[in-house]
Amino acid sequence: MFNVKTYNQISDKGLSRFSREKYKVASDVASPDAYILRSYKLQGESLPSSVKAVARAGAGTNNVPVTEYTKLGVVVFNSPGANANAVKELVLAGMLLGSRGILQGLDYVQGLTHMTDADEMSKLLEKEKSNFAGFELQGKTLGIVGLGAIGSMIADAALALGMNVVGFDPALSVDAAWRLPNQVAKMENLQSLLARSDYITLHVPAIDATKNMINADTLKITKKGAVLLNFAREAIVDAHAVVDSLNAGHLSKYICDFPEPILLNRKDVYAMPHIGASTEEAEENCAIMAADQLMDYLENGNIKNSVNFPAVFMDRNPGTGARITFSNDNVSGVLGNVLSVLADNKVNVVDMVNKSRGDVAYNIIDVEHEPSAAVIAALTKIERVIAVRVI
Repeated sequence: MFNVKTYNQISDKGLSRFSREKYKVASDVASPDAYILRSYKLQGESLPSSVKAVARAGAGTNNVPVTEYTKLGVVVFNSPGANANAVKELVLAGMLLGSRGILQGLDYVQGLTHMTDADEMSKLLEKEKSNFAGFELQGKTLGIVGLGAIGSMIADAALALGMNVVGFDPALSVDAAWRLPNQVAKMENLQSLLARSDYITLHVPAIDATKNMINADTLKITKKGAVLLNFAREAIVDAHAVVDSLNAGHLSKYICDFPEPILLNRKDVYAMPHIGASTEEAEENCAIMAADQLMDYLENGNIKNSVNFPAVFMDRNPGTGARITFSNDNVSGVLGNVLSVLADNKVNVVDMVNKSRGDVAYNIIDVEHEPSAAVIAALTKIERVIAVRVI
């Protein structure tokens, strides 16, 4: 029986994936084997030694102390792409709001409560509608920074709207490249993209390399009159620099999902209350993906969509007696020492896989018979081994 502790309100579509025969899932379980959460901040929380994995029902993991957990051998999962369509649709809405006088027109109409004659109102609106004129998206250039699951979907939609699309992503994966429409012009650097884009939308993770990537210097390069959209992470944009650019008349609008006090009471800022992934479908998709990944890891040791461990998969062989998994510092000799301990104790290895990612390595070893507690204890004492499990 595995114990899974929940934080936040997790969709029942995800929680129902855990079978009652194998899992106890609740917000107050003792000695949890894993956590599943959305935006709850784990920084500063004591971590029970029983925890082996954390699954984030969403893409970002800045609410999880990933570096600390990695040192403890705790695998951190996220759910990339599960909320991509929800974010894509909100970005499109933001672009439309930023190009037409939609919000202003709505506010104006709602202020006409003193009028009682429909014909009179119609004549007034015909006279005043030019105050809410805007621009069409067709023929404009959209710059997409970050061409992963969300960025590629936005590229598709923008092309369908008749826009020109340019993109920049220094960490573009092979899978993402295959998803990307060939009409997207790839920029060599961020500056080239900013200089030619009428609309700029950001879809990169919040990491050290992207902190304040939109700042006073990059905004000076941005095309005059551009609309900046940030539905990725608050930390990648310097809000003070954005306000300075708006005040100078360089940026025309800033549309984001991350309100800050400095952004309030401005007609050129549309700040939404972090609703990018707040759709019923997105929450369900994220919860299902997080639950499935967590179960595969707890039951089989397989890793998919981890932000701190390598992707590792090995089918279960019905003829094997047990599966040993272990993580270790990514240095030479550790795997050899583990195999030596198994050989010395006559534990026959049937199959194995070893992968590394940065400073950490992860291994799955299927053995003919379940090893004794003494063998497992010996494995945990090997220098540079972080955590050992028997499944």
